Amino acid sequence: MPAGGRPTVRSRRLGTALRTYRQAAKLDQPRAAEVIASSQARISRVESGHATPRVIEVRLLLDAYGVVDREVRDKLEELAKYSKNRGWWLEHAEHLRPDYLDHIALEDDASYIREWQPVLVPGLLQTPAYAEAAITAGPNYVSPERVAHLIKVRAGRQAKIDEGGALYSAILWEAVIVHPLVSVGIHQEQLSALLEIGKRRNVTVQVLPFSAGALAGSTYAFSSFSFDAEPTVEAVTMENLLGTSIVEPPEDLARYGNAYDLLRSAALAPDASARLIRSALRSSKKEDTS
Repeated sequence: MPAGGRPTVRSRRLGTALRTYRQAAKLDQPRAAEVIASSQARISRVESGHATPRVIEVRLLLDAYGVVDREVRDKLEELAKYSKNRGWWLEHAEHLRPDYLDHIALEDDASYIREWQPVLVPGLLQTPAYAEAAITAGPNYVSPERVAHLIKVRAGRQAKIDEGGALYSAILWEAVIVHPLVSVGIHQEQLSALLEIGKRRNVTVQVLPFSAGALAGSTYAFSSFSFDAEPTVEAVTMENLLGTSIVEPPEDLARYGNAYDLLRSAALAPDASARLIRSALRSSKKEDTS
């Protein structure tokens, strides 16, 4: 059973994929159960993510479903092998919501991460001071101890990008750059950090200008994740007052992929975005000293 007695992101991804391939092969759950000499109940639990199949079971099921693509098979076998592994973030589990843990697990597995943020600098790009200001500005009280843990977790998440473990692309609305929601000093430090982070080979930072009009309001902030060599969107997360929601149905993922492409097309190119950020930083410093 996945750690904690609840489906993990990895076990759900594996179960969803196995169900999709079973249905494409026009096999029912009882027939799939026969393939691995098990019960229909186990197949149901595997496909819902509540149970993790052994690697040999995954191989047998994929054989029965006619899945021959080596890359697909390797990915699903890897999910079966590592779905129960404890991630570094579970050391902080007592301070984190289960849905936030799922978001971090997606980030940790992803080869491509894309984010649209019309309000705040994304967590993967935040300085510690900006992160603290953003966390404590929320409607709910957060104890100093929990704030410290959340900032530490945010730094752990950023290590994935710092080490080049994924290609990362962020689109920020111009308001995030020119209308600070934190103190001037923290905002200036954050803009400087954005300029430095944007120089990394695996990072792309773009700004959606005000001139893009209503497009900025076409969708709430979201993060999308891809887990293969190709940047096909395989999961999306969105934050709201109730926590983090994960979007997984293929038709919905396609909509978010299209939305990101529209935002990216309307955004300034990375070089032009950097110039806008530098200009905003200069203006802020000039106003600060006047």
